Amino acid sequence: MTASHVLPNSSDRVLSTLNSDGSRRWLRPRLSPGRFVYARRILAWALIAIFTLLPFLRVGHAPAVLLDIAKRQFTLFGKTFLPTDTVLLAVLLVGIVVTVFLITAVLGRVWCGWACPQTVYLEFVYRPIERFFEGPPGRGGTLGRKASGARTAAKLLVYLLVSMGLAHTFLSYFVGVQNLRLWMTQSPVDHPTSFAIMAATTGLMFFDFTWFREQTCIVACPYGRLQAVLLDANSLIVSYDPKRGEPRGHGRGAHVKPIVENVVPAERAAKGDCIDCGLCVETCPTGIDIREGLRMECIGCAQCIDACDSVMAKVDRPAGLIRYSSQLRILGERGRVARPRLFVYAGVLVVIAVVFSVLVSQAKDTDVTLLRGMGVPFTELANGEIANPARLKITNRGHLPRSYRVEISGGAPARIVLDEKSVTVQPTASVTRGLLIVVPAASFVMGKHEVRLRISDDQRSSTEVAYRLLGPYSVGPIAKEKAGASQ
Repeated sequence: MTASHVLPNSSDRVLSTLNSDGSRRWLRPRLSPGRFVYARRILAWALIAIFTLLPFLRVGHAPAVLLDIAKRQFTLFGKTFLPTDTVLLAVLLVGIVVTVFLITAVLGRVWCGWACPQTVYLEFVYRPIERFFEGPPGRGGTLGRKASGARTAAKLLVYLLVSMGLAHTFLSYFVGVQNLRLWMTQSPVDHPTSFAIMAATTGLMFFDFTWFREQTCIVACPYGRLQAVLLDANSLIVSYDPKRGEPRGHGRGAHVKPIVENVVPAERAAKGDCIDCGLCVETCPTGIDIREGLRMECIGCAQCIDACDSVMAKVDRPAGLIRYSSQLRILGERGRVARPRLFVYAGVLVVIAVVFSVLVSQAKDTDVTLLRGMGVPFTELANGEIANPARLKITNRGHLPRSYRVEISGGAPARIVLDEKSVTVQPTASVTRGLLIVVPAASFVMGKHEVRLRISDDQRSSTEVAYRLLGPYSVGPIAKEKAGASQ
């Protein structure tokens, strides 16, 4: 029986993980050693180390990364973004989108096959565990050894432990390592909601990497469906060379060696280099046949390249029948690296980077908002002065507590009535205080008077805000002097 008879007919399936009768086609890809899988393994373990250690790193007094959804605060490498930073967040998100467009247009789905956490953990953590307990898969993705109940239970237990560790690491990005440490050391009775979140996240990780697996890339992730508009004929993709490989057949004259499984020498000098061994299909983590052309399910992992290169070495043919290339180069045409869309993406990305840098450099560690007080706009005091109620909101963007003083920095003689000499604001928190701004009645012109308030902190930084006071239509000497100056 030839390998083509062993492998399922992919043309009968709507999806690579779906049989013609609608049942799930379980994939157990074979491991194909080669230069790409070794490079991916090194990168994968480096990314796992970064992903695990990043929540513990701090930049100054702030965590390197903390996405606190409950408080609506996002800290990235020491910079905290608050809900009021809509422009900054919008610019950042647009920059990320344009970066994805640029990388995909140049390198194809390099993210999916080389750096996506789904691929990294599935291919370099969970599948090695599976091969440890079940052995390498046989032909057509069958189990390498009989799956006994004890082996299956042990595998699932290890899966659960790994999923638990991965879930805790994932949650540390959203709750912080300090809160996570409390959750882990205290009884679930003390924090049932937090325990439920950890349990649910662990369950989702276990479900994803144990059962759903490659379906996440094929069914759930929209990135594969977007590649039709993100890629062009010059983008780098995993490609099969049909001019060199077709027509397929089990042999190529004297070049064939009888060391490839299910392949025998034959007088096939007219055949292409592809011997139709099917290893490129059996090693694919999404179960596609790259020889059918670019498919939505292809994640660009290059496992089929390693598999094909090893076979070409065995049959004395040059490597590269399946290789990283572009659609134009595979067709024998001249491809272009520099093309208009790349310049557009790069130009937009430079503009976004400049705008983002300027906005970040101009951002202050303190946000001050001065609002008009509730109730009557002003009150006349017994001594004839006019008092305007106001509400002062101070937001401390820093990661240390700060004490703020409020004083008049400009305008006619005025004073501030505040219950406390200084206002203390905790890190990344906001405080609102009510105050009175008192000025002489003669300071008003047409019922209005401008003052400036200075809010300074204990770090020797200050912010000034202008505020318009309301009062009576005074005609005192100060008002007359102002009216004459305006004329």
